[in-house]
Amino acid sequence: QVQLVESGGGLVQAGGSLRLSCAASGRTFSEYAMGWFRQAPGKEREFVAAISRNGGTTYYADPVKGRFAVSRDNAKNTVFLQMNSLKPEDTAVYYCAASPLPIATRTREYAYWGQGTQVTVSS
Repeated sequence: QVQLVESGGGLVQAGGSLRLSCAASGRTFSEYAMGWFRQAPGKEREFVAAISRNGGTTYYADPVKGRFAVSRDNAKNTVFLQMNSLKPEDTAVYYCAASPLPIATRTREYAYWGQGTQVTVSS
């Protein structure tokens, strides 16, 4: 099993920035693509961003393109999500996830999930 722990969530004003971190256990972190998902109250969980095993490829959901950036540090077993120009509609619980595939954007392609961290954007 892979244990994932998110941190960095909190309350921020619209237009502000926040950086989420996800720390992973184990020696095989570099064997997993990593992704970020979010779920707002009463809504389905949705894909946000993903990064390939070596960090060479990234994908973003349309609502966050140009505002969010995903990165990873395999030496530290950590993946990040830099969120800029935040909007109230970004408010959600954000989840980190790991996939055995080289890159993945679908929920079913991810095998391990963190506990989530709350991001609230005020207007």
